[in-house]
Amino acid sequence: MSGPLDGVLVVDLTRALAGPHAGMMLGDLGARVIKVENPGSGDDTRGWGPPFVDPASGEAARESTYFLSTNRNKESVTLDLKQASDKDLLRELIRRADVLLENFRPGTLARLGFGTDVLESLNPRLVTLSISGFGHDGPEGGRAGYDQIAQGEAGLMSLTGSGPEDPQRVGVPIGDLLAGMYGAYGVLAALLERERTGRGQVVRTSLLAAVVGVHAFQGTAWTVAGQVGRAQGNHHPSIAPYGLFSCAGGSVQLSCGSESLWRKLCAEFGLDADAPGLATNGERVGNRRQVIELLERAFADIAPEELLVRLAAAGIPAGKVRTIDEVYTWDQALSQGLLVDVEHQTLGPLQLPGPPLRFFAPGRDGETETTRREHSAPPVLGSSNEAVRAWLAQSP
Repeated sequence: MSGPLDGVLVVDLTRALAGPHAGMMLGDLGARVIKVENPGSGDDTRGWGPPFVDPASGEAARESTYFLSTNRNKESVTLDLKQASDKDLLRELIRRADVLLENFRPGTLARLGFGTDVLESLNPRLVTLSISGFGHDGPEGGRAGYDQIAQGEAGLMSLTGSGPEDPQRVGVPIGDLLAGMYGAYGVLAALLERERTGRGQVVRTSLLAAVVGVHAFQGTAWTVAGQVGRAQGNHHPSIAPYGLFSCAGGSVQLSCGSESLWRKLCAEFGLDADAPGLATNGERVGNRRQVIELLERAFADIAPEELLVRLAAAGIPAGKVRTIDEVYTWDQALSQGLLVDVEHQTLGPLQLPGPPLRFFAPGRDGETETTRREHSAPPVLGSSNEAVRAWLAQSP
């Protein structure tokens, strides 16, 4: 299947992660994504490693697994935007595009001769996604944005770690990824509005905005209740028990998100659900250390697999902490299309993490899955130069 964005042309000027992730999301949905890279070096992430993968042709053609993670379903064209002829080619791409993606520092695109007024004159129907580090205006709008810095500045690291004195970044560049996700979401909304108005618009987001956008209950704890959330390890600040618990030879995670689940848990392990200080969620949150110690004593002689079986039988949401390799060999993950096979131009057959969305068409005989099945590998630098130039030459 071609995907719901079949026929949409995206010109992707971005590099590193936030913008490329947005472009990959649109490509996963069926859009044609032409990635514009600097000649010679390409996207910065082509050099981010190890790990690198060396093709049979030698190390000179090696590929970064970082780049491979965020550039599937794209074509690569190299343009030097300081050269007049290459600027002309970009203008031709923009005239035909539905979407333009850019994550230069604010003002850079205008200095290159492609400010919003120029883009509008080239293509009034163009939807432009512009991603910055801290916003395009405001007192610090010009700051460069890198994920870990944004995680710290936007409060996320203060909520992550074993305790208030142990701030930790999230194990993936979540600020970049969220900015890309919010950006793709904004592009889809702008494309929908274009159906009504006939005109495009500029969508702007930032790493700062994206991280603040997922503060969730930690945000309102401050804005409404005046409470500042702090890191407290692997246990939920507002629900108990909810977290990671030690058992014989390992650990399991469990969640009692309701009083009925708490009572089921206590019944399974012979505990008193109405013991002083434990009868309600509010009491248990206030006595979290007591709850953790109580449960870990009950689990002390039970191995993780046996404990998970008992928790499942009692109807308690629970799970293990899987390593990355375990996730990609897990039948459930595979059943959801979260691993895809592609053929890389120089590396040959590869398996990549798959897109997180699936699509289904309802019918009288049940649902028919219409999810895009065929994916293209991340492109070799400049591999579509000739094809795109030939297409521009013949395309009206």
